[in-house]
Amino acid sequence: MKAHWIAAQVPDDLRVRQVYGFLFDNEGRVLVQDDLGRHNLPGGKPEAGEDFQQTLARECVEESQVEIGAAAYMGYVLVQDPGAEPYAQVRMAARITRFLDRAPDESTGRVYRRLMTPIENAPALLDWGAHGSAQAKTAAEVAHRDLGVRLAATDSEAVYAD
Repeated sequence: MKAHWIAAQVPDDLRVRQVYGFLFDNEGRVLVQDDLGRHNLPGGKPEAGEDFQQTLARECVEESQVEIGAAAYMGYVLVQDPGAEPYAQVRMAARITRFLDRAPDESTGRVYRRLMTPIENAPALLDWGAHGSAQAKTAAEVAHRDLGVRLAATDSEAVYAD
Protein backbone atom coordinates (compact mmCIF):
# COMPACT_ATOMS: atom_id res chain seq x y z
CA MET A 1 0.00 0.00 0.00
CA LYS A 2 1.23 3.47 -0.89
CA ALA A 3 -0.13 6.47 0.99
CA HIS A 4 0.48 10.15 0.29
CA TRP A 5 -0.66 13.16 2.33
CA ILE A 6 -2.29 15.92 0.27
CA ALA A 7 -3.35 19.14 2.01
CA ALA A 8 -6.04 20.01 -0.57
CA GLN A 9 -9.65 19.23 -1.41
CA VAL A 10 -10.46 15.69 -2.54
CA PRO A 11 -10.94 15.58 -6.33
CA ASP A 12 -14.56 14.93 -7.37
CA ASP A 13 -13.58 11.69 -9.14
CA LEU A 14 -11.82 10.16 -6.10
CA ARG A 15 -13.92 8.02 -3.75
CA VAL A 16 -13.73 8.84 -0.02
CA ARG A 17 -13.68 5.60 1.96
CA GLN A 18 -12.85 6.93 5.42
CA VAL A 19 -12.91 10.11 7.52
CA TYR A 20 -10.58 10.46 10.52
CA GLY A 21 -10.07 13.27 12.98
CA PHE A 22 -7.35 14.91 15.01
CA LEU A 23 -9.43 15.76 18.09
CA PHE A 24 -8.16 18.30 20.63
CA ASP A 25 -9.11 18.61 24.30
CA ASN A 26 -9.20 21.83 26.35
CA GLU A 27 -5.51 21.43 27.22
CA GLY A 28 -4.50 21.32 23.53
CA ARG A 29 -3.70 17.62 23.48
CA VAL A 30 -4.85 15.31 20.69
CA LEU A 31 -6.80 12.06 21.16
CA VAL A 32 -5.05 8.90 19.97
CA GLN A 33 -7.07 5.70 20.39
CA ASP A 34 -5.19 2.92 22.16
CA ASP A 35 -6.39 -0.54 21.13
CA LEU A 36 -4.19 -2.76 23.32
CA GLY A 37 -1.05 -0.95 22.17
CA ARG A 38 -2.13 -0.32 18.57
CA HIS A 39 -2.91 3.34 17.95
CA ASN A 40 -5.23 5.14 15.56
CA LEU A 41 -7.33 8.26 15.21
CA PRO A 42 -11.10 8.12 15.68
CA GLY A 43 -12.98 7.80 12.41
CA GLY A 44 -14.47 5.43 9.90
CA LYS A 45 -16.58 4.90 6.82
CA PRO A 46 -19.11 7.46 5.62
CA GLU A 47 -22.71 6.30 5.53
CA ALA A 48 -25.12 7.22 2.74
CA GLY A 49 -26.03 10.91 2.82
CA GLU A 50 -23.40 11.94 5.38
CA ASP A 51 -20.93 14.76 4.88
CA PHE A 52 -17.44 14.58 6.38
CA GLN A 53 -18.48 16.41 9.59
CA GLN A 54 -21.41 14.03 10.17
CA THR A 55 -19.27 10.94 9.58
CA LEU A 56 -16.59 12.14 11.97
CA ALA A 57 -19.08 13.16 14.68
CA ARG A 58 -20.84 9.77 14.51
CA GLU A 59 -17.61 7.78 14.52
CA CYS A 60 -16.20 9.79 17.44
CA VAL A 61 -19.17 8.83 19.61
CA GLU A 62 -19.20 5.20 18.42
CA GLU A 63 -15.45 4.56 18.79
CA SER A 64 -14.13 6.94 21.43
CA GLN A 65 -17.29 8.19 23.16
CA VAL A 66 -16.47 11.85 22.60
CA GLU A 67 -18.62 14.60 21.17
CA ILE A 68 -17.02 17.22 18.95
CA GLY A 69 -17.75 20.75 17.80
CA ALA A 70 -17.48 21.95 14.23
CA ALA A 71 -14.65 20.23 12.39
CA ALA A 72 -12.15 21.91 10.06
CA TYR A 73 -11.11 20.10 6.88
CA MET A 74 -7.35 19.44 6.63
CA GLY A 75 -6.82 17.37 3.48
CA TYR A 76 -6.69 13.71 2.56
CA VAL A 77 -4.48 10.66 2.30
CA LEU A 78 -4.35 9.22 -1.20
CA VAL A 79 -4.25 5.43 -0.79
CA GLN A 80 -3.07 3.28 -3.66
CA ASP A 81 -3.34 -0.48 -3.14
CA PRO A 82 -1.87 -2.72 -5.86
CA GLY A 83 -4.59 -3.88 -8.26
CA ALA A 84 -7.27 -1.61 -6.76
CA GLU A 85 -8.72 1.81 -7.53
CA PRO A 86 -7.10 4.62 -5.50
CA TYR A 87 -9.22 6.15 -2.75
CA ALA A 88 -9.12 8.95 -0.20
CA GLN A 89 -9.06 9.00 3.59
CA VAL A 90 -10.15 12.48 4.68
CA ARG A 91 -8.58 14.17 7.70
CA MET A 92 -10.36 16.74 9.86
CA ALA A 93 -9.46 18.63 13.04
CA ALA A 94 -12.01 19.31 15.79
CA ARG A 95 -12.34 20.25 19.44
CA ILE A 96 -13.71 17.69 21.88
CA THR A 97 -16.74 19.22 23.58
CA ARG A 98 -17.63 16.32 25.86
CA PHE A 99 -16.18 13.02 27.10
CA LEU A 100 -18.84 10.34 27.52
CA ASP A 101 -18.56 7.11 29.50
CA ARG A 102 -16.41 4.58 27.65
CA ALA A 103 -18.30 1.78 25.91
CA PRO A 104 -17.63 -0.91 23.28
CA ASP A 105 -17.35 0.19 19.66
CA GLU A 106 -20.54 -0.92 17.93
CA SER A 107 -18.70 -2.43 14.96
CA THR A 108 -15.80 -4.18 16.74
CA GLY A 109 -17.02 -4.74 20.29
CA ARG A 110 -13.70 -3.40 21.63
CA VAL A 111 -13.30 -0.58 24.13
CA TYR A 112 -10.55 1.81 23.07
CA ARG A 113 -8.59 3.83 25.60
CA ARG A 114 -8.37 7.58 24.99
CA LEU A 115 -4.74 8.70 25.14
CA MET A 116 -4.49 12.49 25.21
CA THR A 117 -1.03 13.52 24.04
CA PRO A 118 0.78 16.55 22.61
CA ILE A 119 0.39 16.62 18.81
CA GLU A 120 4.15 16.16 18.37
CA ASN A 121 3.85 12.65 19.89
CA ALA A 122 1.06 11.51 17.58
CA PRO A 123 3.18 10.54 14.52
CA ALA A 124 5.32 8.09 16.50
CA LEU A 125 2.25 6.53 18.14
CA LEU A 126 0.36 6.24 14.85
CA ASP A 127 3.43 4.88 13.03
CA TRP A 128 2.35 6.37 9.68
CA GLY A 129 5.81 7.46 8.61
CA ALA A 130 6.52 10.73 6.82
CA HIS A 131 2.93 11.30 5.75
CA GLY A 132 1.83 10.93 9.39
CA SER A 133 4.26 13.64 10.46
CA ALA A 134 2.98 15.91 7.69
CA GLN A 135 -0.61 15.31 8.82
CA ALA A 136 0.23 16.15 12.44
CA LYS A 137 1.91 19.37 11.32
CA THR A 138 -1.17 20.33 9.29
CA ALA A 139 -3.45 19.35 12.21
CA ALA A 140 -1.53 21.65 14.55
CA GLU A 141 -1.74 24.54 12.08
CA VAL A 142 -5.45 24.05 11.33
CA ALA A 143 -6.40 23.54 14.99
CA HIS A 144 -4.62 26.73 16.02
CA ARG A 145 -5.69 28.87 13.05
CA ASP A 146 -9.28 27.64 12.47
CA LEU A 147 -10.35 26.29 15.86
CA GLY A 148 -8.45 28.57 18.24
CA VAL A 149 -6.71 25.65 19.95
CA ARG A 150 -3.78 26.57 22.14
CA LEU A 151 -1.57 23.53 21.65
CA ALA A 152 -0.10 21.65 24.59
CA ALA A 153 3.62 22.05 25.12
CA THR A 154 5.74 19.31 23.56
CA ASP A 155 6.88 18.15 27.01
CA SER A 156 3.34 17.97 28.44
CA GLU A 157 2.45 14.66 29.97
CA ALA A 158 0.30 12.27 27.93
CA VAL A 159 -2.66 11.07 29.98
CA TYR A 160 -5.52 8.63 29.52
CA ALA A 161 -9.00 10.12 29.63
CA ASP A 162 -10.76 7.02 30.89
